[in-house]
Amino acid sequence: MFTTRPEIKGTFGVVTSTHWIASAVGMAILEKGGNAFDACAATAFVLQIVEPHLVGPGGDMPAVFYSSRTNKVEVLCAQGPAPAGATIEAYKARGLSVIPGSGLLATVVPGAFDGWMLLLKEHGSMRPRDVLEPAIYYAREGHPMLPRVSETIEGQAEFFRKEWPTSAATWMPGGEVPKPNALFRNLVLADTYERIVREAEAAGGDREAQIEAARAAWMKGFVAEAIDRFCRTTEVMDASGHKNGGVLTGHDMATWQASFEAPQTYDYHGWTVAKQRPWGQGPAFLQTLSILKGFDIGKLDPKGADFVHLVIESMKLAFADREAYYGDPDVVDVPIDALLSEENAAQRRALIGEAASLEMRPSILPGFEAQVEAGLAQLASIGKPQGGAGVGEPTMAHLRTARRGDTVHIDVIDRWGNMISSTPSGGWLQSSPVVPELGFPLNSRAQMFWLTPGLPSSLAPGKRPRTTLTPSLALYDGVPRMVFGTPGGDQQDQWQLSLFLRKVHHGFNLQEAIDLPLFHTNHFPSSFFPRESRAGHLMAEESFGEATLADLRRRGHAVEVAPAWTVGRLTAAEKGPDGILRAAATPRLMQAYAVGR
Repeated sequence: MFTTRPEIKGTFGVVTSTHWIASAVGMAILEKGGNAFDACAATAFVLQIVEPHLVGPGGDMPAVFYSSRTNKVEVLCAQGPAPAGATIEAYKARGLSVIPGSGLLATVVPGAFDGWMLLLKEHGSMRPRDVLEPAIYYAREGHPMLPRVSETIEGQAEFFRKEWPTSAATWMPGGEVPKPNALFRNLVLADTYERIVREAEAAGGDREAQIEAARAAWMKGFVAEAIDRFCRTTEVMDASGHKNGGVLTGHDMATWQASFEAPQTYDYHGWTVAKQRPWGQGPAFLQTLSILKGFDIGKLDPKGADFVHLVIESMKLAFADREAYYGDPDVVDVPIDALLSEENAAQRRALIGEAASLEMRPSILPGFEAQVEAGLAQLASIGKPQGGAGVGEPTMAHLRTARRGDTVHIDVIDRWGNMISSTPSGGWLQSSPVVPELGFPLNSRAQMFWLTPGLPSSLAPGKRPRTTLTPSLALYDGVPRMVFGTPGGDQQDQWQLSLFLRKVHHGFNLQEAIDLPLFHTNHFPSSFFPRESRAGHLMAEESFGEATLADLRRRGHAVEVAPAWTVGRLTAAEKGPDGILRAAATPRLMQAYAVGR
């Protein structure tokens, strides 16, 4: 099969991410003797600089990884929880029915930095300066601004000038929108990271002591103090159409830290897929596999209408369960084992027919009937709140032309067999105003919560939002084999599923599987403000061909045709049984690159 790029092959190491500079930085870390975890952290910090419209220092991050030292697959949770002051009563007292998609009320504890430092401490080999220096360099010396970053700033320019002056000062130096491909610097952010490094090194020569000092500088020191002060003293216009201050405090930051936990897994045709638990949407990928397990996917044309229809209808059922059941399992009871059971999968499988479903059909599990009913009532009552600048997530799904991405992704495998998949997100430049002393904005992840009590994803202090971020790791016959993922909000697991199925059942290599036409549905409610859904929706790239698209319309799908090469931003890396490392990256948007040797 013709591919847009070669599948990268080697034995030393591979790095693939959503920006070529970041991938090159990760590879440089491997060349210096760092391992996959060092390289992933350095790559992530650089992505904050070069793709600031998609991720920032104030964001969040899950990762799933395999360590050859511990011989374990684990999940890194760097998803911060809701602040102590984030109660349903407090938000409803402001006249809100849905949490705004931008501004300070949408902010949870920014967890990414502590997550990267925890990973570095427990599984890395380098010091804070080693992994932060490339980001400091590009922030201070500059980098060529992506045209899409310039377009994003231009779209927000008047709003920034009028409502978020600290953002105008950061993203529009001299009052002008930066030109595409022009050199761009963020000197304040460079100073912030440089100060963290200095405070880390002041702790002495011990590597772990330096990492702990860096974590303290962020979670308890000058970074937390600046965030606390900004949230207490600033009211800003947000997507509700009103000015609101924040509820995040320094105490919220000081009393939380990133953590490791066991993954949620599912066995499928010799493969075991590892995801985070249902505080993220990852188990919906596993539920979809449980439904598809009863069909002969290998006999279906991977570009044909039968394949697309079956996968879409299975995903509709899995994502209906996401809406009805998923939430922070440390706070609410999520019956994930029952949802993944063969008994439930068989019942779900029987619901799939020749015609596209236009309904939300969650599983009805004993003891959860009232919860499911309440959830469906909530979905039926969704209004259309007044929007404002910076609404929601910068996802492809919100643009009918499907021309932009959102979030970033990284996959790394090193010569020792360590592998990691991570999807950093949040804190993008249009999410919230810049904290002036720090040079970066905060996240808007709280918009995942509902303001209706009694739902699995209802807002509550200390609770993790049900994030859409969902990196993947797959083992074959119990041996870690592949890491993969994509930006894309609610579409992340949908695009990843196409890659995985086409590889497992049709034998495509990573680049071939990524290059094939992609599709997704917005049938279920968006996880982002204003929580819209489109019954029966199916977006498909025009490269499927008119015959396939017409067949899908005949089955009742509300087909929305996207231009070729515009849907999805997949990357993937694999270690074969022969020891050869492979990596690939999407050609879509012409930013992502895989490197290796």
